Amino acid sequence: MSALRKPWASFDGPLLISVLAIVAMGLVNLYSATRVAPKGLFSTQLMFFGIGTVLFLLAAAVDYRVLQRLASPIYLTVLAMLIGVLLFGKVVNGSRRWFGFANFGIQPSELMKLALIVAYARLFSADPLDLQARPVRYALIWHAVLFVPAILILKQPDLGTALLCVFVAASMLLLVPLHAKVKAGVVAVDVSAAALVILFGLKDYQKKRFLTFLHPELDPTGAGWHARQAIFAIGSGRLTGKGYLRGTQNQLQFLPEHWTDFPFAVWAEEWGLLGCLLLLLCYLVLILWSIYLAHEARDRFARYMAIGCASLLFWHVSINIAMVIGMAPVVGVTLPLISYGGSSLLTVMVVLGLLMNVSMRKYNY
Repeated sequence: MSALRKPWASFDGPLLISVLAIVAMGLVNLYSATRVAPKGLFSTQLMFFGIGTVLFLLAAAVDYRVLQRLASPIYLTVLAMLIGVLLFGKVVNGSRRWFGFANFGIQPSELMKLALIVAYARLFSADPLDLQARPVRYALIWHAVLFVPAILILKQPDLGTALLCVFVAASMLLLVPLHAKVKAGVVAVDVSAAALVILFGLKDYQKKRFLTFLHPELDPTGAGWHARQAIFAIGSGRLTGKGYLRGTQNQLQFLPEHWTDFPFAVWAEEWGLLGCLLLLLCYLVLILWSIYLAHEARDRFARYMAIGCASLLFWHVSINIAMVIGMAPVVGVTLPLISYGGSSLLTVMVVLGLLMNVSMRKYNY
């Protein structure tokens, strides 16, 4: 029993405190955002947090070396789910992304973020000498592991999640001991592929979002409405905000999707610049501490897995906030622990559990 208790004795305080601080701000913000939303959203999110806490503890408890052995089955299972959702998934708002069960749904594209992190951690934890001896082989595997699910996710369509998968994979690749020319070649292929997708693979409404991002005056009351109202809400918050539950853009419903894609605008309007800085500071502590955990990890698999988790959190926060303040097109990326949504929240809770897993086993084997 002592061997089982030993990892829990090294429960990571800074990680837990930063997570709890963000969760507290997220629930406060969600209560305000959902006052004018359909009934039951806040209580449903509380239920998801309860389920997420269980998943967090499970992800922290199971030795990550089990995930290393099961990396391929996990990836192939989620890949099969992505294929299945295109054939039999539930259509919501024109997108076929969910398997529906009663009043709940499972979004396989969210699970693929986790599967990719584990698969790449397993791939890159190979002997560094072998990585350097056969760089082309590993580069081809890297692209195959990424592009197949990314294409399936784009077919749903879900541009935001596909971009997240690419960014996370690229972030993990940066730390792999491959020659700089090999990495440059991989980046060139990825940029070319992204350009082709933007030119030929996007739906009409997605192209319109990109055009509106570049030229907001083209459709200020249509495709550009979300971004404009979010900027108005953020600007009206000024230094200290309008006060809790007093945000007019939020409460009068000028701000669309404010509990999913635009919760940061709700927070900025009610708590102002100071509140935004506090929230961003908590995210910064969480991400930097995750990178520290990767540096302190006991083996290569844990190191790459922690870097994948840290990069997923970083890109989620960066893309969502850039989207809200008008520095990126609207692509439907959620803000971790703040946005409403079951699949996204549960994915983030598992990611945090994996980071706790790596932390607790730094010195305990």
